[in-house]
Amino acid sequence: MNLIRDVLDSQLVDSNNQKMGKVDGLVMQLREGEQPRVTFIEVGSITLARRVSARLGLWVARLNERLGGARHREPFRIPWSKVAITGVDVTVGVDAEETPVKDWQRWLRRNVIGRIPGA
Repeated sequence: MNLIRDVLDSQLVDSNNQKMGKVDGLVMQLREGEQPRVTFIEVGSITLARRVSARLGLWVARLNERLGGARHREPFRIPWSKVAITGVDVTVGVDAEETPVKDWQRWLRRNVIGRIPGA
């Protein structure tokens, strides 16, 4: 499997068949004398910003913490053991509603969209 081609930036689908964003990063474990092993996939703006530059990733992490609290200090990680590659999508054995992944959508819906007349 080509991780970059087959996993990175693929659509994430939770255990309830709900879309929960894209795969923003991969975390690998390096072990002496062995092949690297994928341990987690990461989801969130911090990881996406880190792909552009470390400095931007730090800035986004600080902004997330300031706006969203400690729950948003680090990217959300999903253990590789809960990942299944299902064609074009990446299905994970977690419920998106129980993760911080959708917190920003909820905040935008409540504080921005909900204040637009007629929305």
